Amino acid sequence: MTAFQTSRRGFLAAGAGLMLSLTLPLGRARAQTAATGPFVPNAFIRIGTDDTVTVMIKHLEMGQGPYTGLATLVAEELDADWAQMRAEGAPADNGLYANLFFGMQGTGGSTAIANSFMQMRKAGAAARAMLVAAAAQEWGVPAAEITVSAGQISHAGSGKSSGFGALSEAAASQPLPEDPPVKDAKDFVLIGTDRPKLDTVAKSNGTAIFTMDVYRDGMLTVVVAHPPRFGATVTSVDDAEALAVPGVEMVRQIPSGVAVYARNTYAALKGRDALVVEWDDSAAERRSSDELFAEYVTAAEEGGVTVEEDGDLAAFDGAAQVLEAEYRFPFLAHAPMEPLDAVIELADGKAEMWFGSQFPGFDRSTAAAVLGVPEEDLTINVLLAGGSFGRRAQGSAHIAAEAAEIAKAAGRDGTFKLVWTREDDLKGGYYRPMTLHRLRAGLDAEGNILGWENVVVNQSILMGTPMEGMLQGGPDATSFEGSSGLPYVLGAKRIGWARMESPVPVLWWRSVGHTHTAYAVETFLDEVLQAAGKDPLQGRLDLLPPEATRERGVLEKVKEISGWTGPQRDGRGYGVAYVKSFGTYVAEVVEVEDRGGVPHVSRVWCAVDCGIAVNPNVIRAQMEGGIGYALGTALHDRITLGAGGEVEQSNFHDYPMLRIGEMPAVEVAIIASSADPSGVGEPGVPPLAPALGNAWRALTGNKQYQLPFSGAIA
Repeated sequence: MTAFQTSRRGFLAAGAGLMLSLTLPLGRARAQTAATGPFVPNAFIRIGTDDTVTVMIKHLEMGQGPYTGLATLVAEELDADWAQMRAEGAPADNGLYANLFFGMQGTGGSTAIANSFMQMRKAGAAARAMLVAAAAQEWGVPAAEITVSAGQISHAGSGKSSGFGALSEAAASQPLPEDPPVKDAKDFVLIGTDRPKLDTVAKSNGTAIFTMDVYRDGMLTVVVAHPPRFGATVTSVDDAEALAVPGVEMVRQIPSGVAVYARNTYAALKGRDALVVEWDDSAAERRSSDELFAEYVTAAEEGGVTVEEDGDLAAFDGAAQVLEAEYRFPFLAHAPMEPLDAVIELADGKAEMWFGSQFPGFDRSTAAAVLGVPEEDLTINVLLAGGSFGRRAQGSAHIAAEAAEIAKAAGRDGTFKLVWTREDDLKGGYYRPMTLHRLRAGLDAEGNILGWENVVVNQSILMGTPMEGMLQGGPDATSFEGSSGLPYVLGAKRIGWARMESPVPVLWWRSVGHTHTAYAVETFLDEVLQAAGKDPLQGRLDLLPPEATRERGVLEKVKEISGWTGPQRDGRGYGVAYVKSFGTYVAEVVEVEDRGGVPHVSRVWCAVDCGIAVNPNVIRAQMEGGIGYALGTALHDRITLGAGGEVEQSNFHDYPMLRIGEMPAVEVAIIASSADPSGVGEPGVPPLAPALGNAWRALTGNKQYQLPFSGAIA
């Protein structure tokens, strides 16, 4: 039996060396505390004299909740009061702030809580121990007699008590515990309880700072004219009309296109519109989506390379019934609400950047290399990001590189804000790969599955990029993850993968390969179960081996909360899907109505097992958000290449987001668990579309073999 089930965690860990140690990164991170300054016990915690506790968050906050989740872990072990907790984005520093699964600083793969769970707790426990030691020394009492609760340090015998701030100076001189003990789960006070998100108020009242909010003295705004076809390059530029636009300061050619520098965004955009650029299309993608899919069909017929195999597919020869299906999935843009942007400042041979960097480790080294400065002379301030869904997780670091290129091309010190418009982003590539699945399943006369085969065809996200070494010579499992390693007993099994190539750049998209494999696998499985005369939900349970307890747990819970009685009831269709992704088990049931031939999802029930639930409020929010994100995409979205290879979509009018009237009521049940926490940022996405497809087929008989539901892929 062969199987490749590598994830982003595995790729990045393999590429940089898996960091197993949870030792606190100290050294230069432990600042000397002045008499009036904060207590900084380690790289993650700063305790002010006003009792506030600020946690430096090594993961990009893009709406998924690490500011709140990681602060909860610190607060739990510090025995702080939630009202005194604060959070800030940590600057780029691989040495101090590496993702312990990646070996470098970065956010992705739903790893924020999972990799930081013990590290942040240890950080909080260490700070608590130092505060207690300081109190014991100052009060002349045994440390063992001191208690800490809700931000107050107390000694019952003497009646003395203090907040954290008053002891901060004394605590700074205490030795740092090497391996402080942490609480047993039974003693948790904050972990497992709902806490309001730390960034909600600032985001609601407009005080939160995003990259677009950064303005520096003398700053120029820069937009770039990129080629209309992927892979094209600049042949010639006539910038006379652009330079005549009031406010335009200069025009420069850079590797990714032609940059227009101006005193404001309006002038920069008008200047770009006035450019006359000739492009060399000799290496550009000129095929349409239809032409690409025709090549994908041929590749699927050839079977690809085997990435998982179990048993002998000769089992199909004895099948009483063989079912087959071909699924097509378009390119998808991430479409975060905040398009890409970055601010860069050059002064005296050093550089400083401000932006929502998802992979600061890549971004810092790339920008420094472009500028020709040592990494230590380039600072990245990691700001809040208005969504990402994978868009900012760039192994190519192309935004950091482009910002550095415009600063370099300016030929002088100064501050430059790179701005991508919505149109730039939707037409600019880095999409979820266009994908084709070809499946077949064989059944015996009793409806038992004898054989299962799935051939997946798409581009690789990693091959041919600076991250290719992470594959260690194997195939890119993010291309087919979720089609392999299935929990179901499916008889003889083969999973194949055919890699296609194109100048169209592709990237991780929220839940990566699971976004298409879940739909193909779970809707096709539903058809197979129907052909066998079995209930969709019970049929899945029957296909699970006895040891699949967590899989059973979410399926049984979603059956309970949805009141499942079958795929049809009272003129509505009901569909179920189960997916494990990023270590988290999720099952969803969708209720759909037929509104004039268009599916309308009225309710979704979701059961999730993500191990210890650090903050149930954040978990529910991420499941709800993932469901909404997935539903909008399933109903509406596609990026298509027209004749000649140019992208046909440009903004939300032809790449629409889900409207509030389309958002269903969502009920989330969190399974109680003592397992280590796993991710929640992505796992809510994959089950939604297949559950919808199954419900729609149950209601109308229509089999949706391509997404989105709004029409055929052009």
